[in-house]
Amino acid sequence: VKRQDFRTCAQTSFCRRNRAYADKAASSPYNVIEDTIKIEDGVISGELINSENKIYFIFEIHLLINNVVRIRVNEKSPLKPRYDRVKDWSLIQEPIITLEYTENTVKDGFTSISFGIDRNHKVIIHHAPFRVELLDNDLPVITFNDRGFFNIEHLRKKDDPVNSQPDNLVIQSDDSADLISEEIQENIKEKQEDGSWEETFNGKKDSKPNGPESIGLDISFPGFGHVYGIPEHATSFSLKETRGGQGAYDEPYRLYNLDVFEYELDNPMALYGSIPFMMAHRKGATVAVLWLNSAETWIDVVKSKEDKSGIIDVFAFLGPTTSDIFKQYGSLTGFTALPQSFAIGYHQCRWNYLNQLDVAEVDAGFDKHDIPYDVIWLDIEHTDNKKYFTWDKTKFTDPEKMQRDIGRKGRKMVTIVDPHFKKDDNYYVYKEAKDLDILTKDNNDQVYDGWCWPGNSVWTDWTNPKAQDWWAKKFAFDQYKESTEFLFIWNDMNEPSVFTGPEITMHKDVIHYEGWEHRNIHNLFGMAFHAATAQGLINRTIPHRRPFVLSRAFFVGSQRFGAIWTGDNSVSWDHLAISSPMLLTIGISGLPFSGADVGGFFGNPDPELLVRWYQTGAFQPFFRAHAHIDTKRREPWLFGEPHTSYIRDAIRQRYILLPFWYTLFQEASTDGMPIIRPMFVIFPNEEETFSMEDQYFVGNSLLVKPITSQGQTSTEIYFSRNEVFYDYYTFKKVKGSGKVKVIAPINKIPVFLRGGSIIPRRQRFRRSSLSMRSDPFTLLVALDKKGEATGSLYLDDGETYEYQKGHFIHRKFNFTSRKLLSTSFIDGQIIDKENNYIKSNQDLRVERIIIVGIDRAPKKIIGYYNDLTDDKKELEFSSGGTNYIGINIEEISKDVVIIRDPKLFISKDWTIEFVN
Repeated sequence: VKRQDFRTCAQTSFCRRNRAYADKAASSPYNVIEDTIKIEDGVISGELINSENKIYFIFEIHLLINNVVRIRVNEKSPLKPRYDRVKDWSLIQEPIITLEYTENTVKDGFTSISFGIDRNHKVIIHHAPFRVELLDNDLPVITFNDRGFFNIEHLRKKDDPVNSQPDNLVIQSDDSADLISEEIQENIKEKQEDGSWEETFNGKKDSKPNGPESIGLDISFPGFGHVYGIPEHATSFSLKETRGGQGAYDEPYRLYNLDVFEYELDNPMALYGSIPFMMAHRKGATVAVLWLNSAETWIDVVKSKEDKSGIIDVFAFLGPTTSDIFKQYGSLTGFTALPQSFAIGYHQCRWNYLNQLDVAEVDAGFDKHDIPYDVIWLDIEHTDNKKYFTWDKTKFTDPEKMQRDIGRKGRKMVTIVDPHFKKDDNYYVYKEAKDLDILTKDNNDQVYDGWCWPGNSVWTDWTNPKAQDWWAKKFAFDQYKESTEFLFIWNDMNEPSVFTGPEITMHKDVIHYEGWEHRNIHNLFGMAFHAATAQGLINRTIPHRRPFVLSRAFFVGSQRFGAIWTGDNSVSWDHLAISSPMLLTIGISGLPFSGADVGGFFGNPDPELLVRWYQTGAFQPFFRAHAHIDTKRREPWLFGEPHTSYIRDAIRQRYILLPFWYTLFQEASTDGMPIIRPMFVIFPNEEETFSMEDQYFVGNSLLVKPITSQGQTSTEIYFSRNEVFYDYYTFKKVKGSGKVKVIAPINKIPVFLRGGSIIPRRQRFRRSSLSMRSDPFTLLVALDKKGEATGSLYLDDGETYEYQKGHFIHRKFNFTSRKLLSTSFIDGQIIDKENNYIKSNQDLRVERIIIVGIDRAPKKIIGYYNDLTDDKKELEFSSGGTNYIGINIEEISKDVVIIRDPKLFISKDWTIEFVN
């Protein structure tokens, strides 16, 4: 990274101003005008006045369903509207106000309201100064403006001599004065030159026609010791302090989507995506806040101050559990889109596969070496002179045949389509966009241009509805020439990346739809592009099929449109290690479908690092290897034995567990649960887990500890004292609890089964996920201390939206009282009585059941369908033995019972009984 290309807080005028304001804040000048307070239909509203400059503001506090509170503040009479369109992009509907509230107190000094079904939540509005407390069972959990940092720079005219400087640098003068002293005039001039009305960085000017317009606010989480979220940063999972304190950063965390290649680690600088969501956790409580603002944001963690432009629009989520938070957030911003099933398999990518023959040889290499994969990717070199929607016909002579050749094997292809267009009147995409007048404009109302991969380039204004409609149509098969149903899309460079722009991005005074400046919408620009691309893939087929679109930039709501990845990482053990906390942070911030480039994008990994990276990537949601054009080729078989086998085993592990992964994606799409989960989510009352970032759970069932140091063959893993765990490979019970040393040889990643889990697997090795669709299932049952376990399996066609009509299989498994039951999982789901998916998959069966942790071997085992209890059959089983799941043939624990071919269909209700 070229650090000098990117601003610090000290080089950003509004960050400097608000930090200075926080440092000298004594008492907030914002006060409630008491006779304006109204409480009506779940909304508390009123007016504020800044006692220093006599500017009026309107506030609203909305009490929402599901224990959520929304706070909005805006100027009462602004010179012009402030940007308030973020909700149109990030929220799936207007939030629903609850009528379950009780007015407790409205009197001098404060207003109090209890709300929620049990009235156990409370909002207290302190009038002078303005401060808002949110309480859970009479304990404060979130406080706004507790430290007096709340600050809105009101809109003003540049030629107004008193109001030309920022509010927090206001010059006091007699209201009746007709003249301004020379000293004051000089002070005004100085403040006008501090970046309030014009700012230059690295020779690139920001004209700032609206002057100072930032927002500052402090948010306190009383009694909470850990906060998480605000991705994307290459930092620790539990956020560090930024002002004082041991190990504190000297810069605030920054949210401003930027193209930062080969980024630094342990640094709060901005990266490719921004989600202004922060979660706080302690024993017995989890709360969170979402700032619905797409402008540049700086966040000091000690003082929890946030700076941006636009209006204040903040949601407070009161939990009280992490699962409640995830559902509350998803109910507002949307849950993750259920992807096509191929998307959660393994993806092979590099910049760039050379030509059509190269693609065919790589595809054949996977078959030759018995390594499954689902998708091969083409980067920018596949195009005609970097013009998207085109092919370089000297290299790719028959793109349609190329796609169909891999499609016949159940595989797919992804091509890159970036948001910039080559400025060339002979390029039809550029010409169409220009003729439609949907290109972004500079501050002189001319088409904005800059430099990117094609050379001189332009950018479409993705916030324009006309641009969204036009772009979606470009993916029709008759528009994207020689594309097929096997082709999917990669949106890169959509921060947006502008090589000649300030901080390698678009100028802040660029003009968008309806005259809004880029500074207001910057962080949602990439998501708007992502959304239009996803819609294009949906529209191109009838019946509609689910899209797959990978995006580098992201914002609140991106989860509705597809996957993201952590950008241009480097070949190093440290970058491998940081991938876990980065993905955990992104996952708890509402975007679970994410991954990091396996192997590292920049550089050449040695065999050990590459093996360990594959092992880690196989247990992360998005699993793709990718490499820079200048790196050596690194397809999985190129490092020779034993490394080829180690990588093959890691990829096979992913495919064996695809039914489990797909079930987790379905869960994320309905209740917002992250797919990989931090330790504190699973053990919310065990303080040892609150800052853990080097081990995590896949779902609630698999505990994973990536190996991230060279030469490491053992590691320490934390096991909860209240639970039982089993080695995933040998099924042997873990001895001890707390930190336990485990062996971690190069051929496998430490993975452990959590007692109480039932995991569905498919154990036949195929070339792609599509080839596995008719394969039978193995159920892995790991008993807890009570001898019980639960789990589920979700299946649908993996392509279309028929599941929304009830065409799917969703089974719930429960082992209790030495019985294993399979029943329909119908919790709140629409089930079509004429379930076409069940009809066409009636022959899907269970071929093996493995019960781990059984206290005593049964004398016999019987199985039967629940509607045919008279037709009970004795089943074959064995105790102990061997286990082969693509790693090694392992001797397994004697406390294991394996039932072979129980002759039970997966879609039916059945019971297996252990008879002593």
